[in-house]
Amino acid sequence: MLAVSFGLRISEVLGLKWRDVDWLDKTLSIERAVVKQICDDVKSSHSARKMVCADELLEVLKCWRQITQFSAPEDWVFASPYKLGKQPLSYTFVWESLRDAAQQANIGHVSSHVFRHTYRSWLDSIGTQVGVQQKLMRHADIRTTMNIYGDASTADMRNAHEKVVRLVLPKAI
Repeated sequence: MLAVSFGLRISEVLGLKWRDVDWLDKTLSIERAVVKQICDDVKSSHSARKMVCADELLEVLKCWRQITQFSAPEDWVFASPYKLGKQPLSYTFVWESLRDAAQQANIGHVSSHVFRHTYRSWLDSIGTQVGVQQKLMRHADIRTTMNIYGDASTADMRNAHEKVVRLVLPKAI
């Protein structure tokens, strides 16, 4: 849900710690990435950003924090139980889980990056301005997003993000 609700790279999802969630400000800070179980900086300086977070998604995170055994501020949001929480889940685990789910759904190959592409498509489909899309995708150059210039306000980014979260989460939550 986080990958498709924010357009995050899987390395950024795996790099999240509970301290990155600001429950009062309703934001999520993208500060680090984990690749091959090595924690490092995110892909670019534009990737490191505080993102607005919809109330519905904060509720999902709250529920996850209540049931996970690794819920301290310095714990990984997706801590590996096999590594006793000292490391996040591995990309291999994520990849295998996606592969198995795609096989069960009979939809062919699915990689974690498809969530980033889906996020961008959904932003476009709900009429999000190009400048807002660039900010939400955390691209340094707008040409990476769409080759059109624009700017985004925090209110526009929150509105677009909340619309995407409503596409991700069922109404029952």
